[in-house]
Amino acid sequence: MDLCLACHGESGQSKDTEVPSLGAEPAFYMLIQLYLFRENQRKVDVMNEATKGLTDDDLRQLSDSIAKLPAPKPPPDSPDPARMERGRELVHKYRCGFCHNRDFAGHDNVPRLAAQREDYLIKSLREYKVNSRPGYDATMAEVTQPIPEPEILDLAYFMARVR
Repeated sequence: MDLCLACHGESGQSKDTEVPSLGAEPAFYMLIQLYLFRENQRKVDVMNEATKGLTDDDLRQLSDSIAKLPAPKPPPDSPDPARMERGRELVHKYRCGFCHNRDFAGHDNVPRLAAQREDYLIKSLREYKVNSRPGYDATMAEVTQPIPEPEILDLAYFMARVR
């Protein structure tokens, strides 16, 4: 677990660019991600190397520990009200709350988005859009296809600041 926290933050809140905060991510979602990394089905060199050789029990223990970390906190800045309103409209338009819950805390195999790093959310949405990031199923690739770049930026801005 210490190896995870070195990059993802001691309290589960990352301070590193494009490295996700893991605090309060659903255990089952984390288990799937760790499995995808271990099996090289999701390519992130540092994660593929870190999970190499881990047993299924190791993955379960890690995912359970990650789920118990405190949820990340949104940036301390005062959010731009206009961007927050655009973000609210977009999460409604694209029905983000249907899978990720109305509070965006995620559940089961669906990740927590609330207070996730904005840069990481942008990176993830872009990867889903061009189908370079595998998901548990094809849902995110389908959902992100019609989203233009300015809306990706507003969605990530909003999600990073959800309280």
